[in-house]
Amino acid sequence: MKMTMRWFGPGFDPVTLEKIRQVPGIYGVITTLYGKQPGEEWKKDEILDLKEKVQNAGLVIAGIESVNIHDSIKTGGKDRDKYIENYIKTLEALAQSDINLVCYNFMPVFDWTRTDLAKVLPDGSTTMSYDQKIIDNIDPAKMFELIDSKSDGFILPGWEPQRMERIKELFQMYEGINEDALFNNLVYFLKAIKPVCSQYGIKMAIHPDDPAWTVFGLPRIVTNKQQLLNIINAVDNQYNGITLCTGSLGSNPQNDIPDIIHSLKGHIHFAHVRNVKHNSPGNFEESAHLSSEGSLNMYSIMKALYDIGFKGPIRPDHGRNIWGEVCVPGYGLYDRALGLSYLSGLLEAISMTNL
Repeated sequence: MKMTMRWFGPGFDPVTLEKIRQVPGIYGVITTLYGKQPGEEWKKDEILDLKEKVQNAGLVIAGIESVNIHDSIKTGGKDRDKYIENYIKTLEALAQSDINLVCYNFMPVFDWTRTDLAKVLPDGSTTMSYDQKIIDNIDPAKMFELIDSKSDGFILPGWEPQRMERIKELFQMYEGINEDALFNNLVYFLKAIKPVCSQYGIKMAIHPDDPAWTVFGLPRIVTNKQQLLNIINAVDNQYNGITLCTGSLGSNPQNDIPDIIHSLKGHIHFAHVRNVKHNSPGNFEESAHLSSEGSLNMYSIMKALYDIGFKGPIRPDHGRNIWGEVCVPGYGLYDRALGLSYLSGLLEAISMTNL
């Protein structure tokens, strides 16, 4: 497995590449052209410029997270083919830059949802948390205000102000879109990009919905084992795969993550590994990575990835805010570095035991 960390790029991430390079066991970064809007074509020179910055720091780009998908593609709008063509051109530019992994999601309106970005934990650190009771009593149009109030002034992925200004329009776009329609639109998209993925060997890794249930009545199609298998089976292609995110899937305690990993053998292209703590039904918080700190068995998860022969990029996912660091919520250097070291230790122990 190739240990990586997410990096939002110059001008967007206070954590520098030089600092990431000092994390023991680091291989590279998962990054993106953060200023790009959904549906906008990425140019090869922009990608190469980003790649050069990463290489100059002694790292590699192990994958892109994300090339965001335009809502017309998700809703099956009349102009979706235009945006799919832009997406194909972007994939070609990435492949020609020797980047062949793209993590993406197909979540309507909100890419991810939390009700607190800075919940204070008993040790004084802060973390992101979710409480369904708060969601049930808030106007969706007010969600951006709630999120932005705890963002420390950073632009958060999936909650860009330009997008949130259109919140009412976005909800209108999804009126009448149920799970079947959303799934069919995903299949349409995957079949359209299949030729370019096959030609260049581009691995598309869909990210599970976060949290793993319906929010504000919007359809969700990537929440459990069966839905993940449905996506794999709908488009039979080795490049149609999954981002195994333990935090997103683990938000629902009914998801058996080691079992999901074994069921998706050969189709997991990328892994986000972190722990979550369940407080009550519909209420969870993001804990430190150690098994003892949350509700997930991190050893079993890493063992399952090892057993299926997963060798792709893996990264610690969201971390707590510790030691007074000012950072993008969930993406400080310190706790993610601790998480990466912990995952590396688990992997070393598992591999040594299986010699």
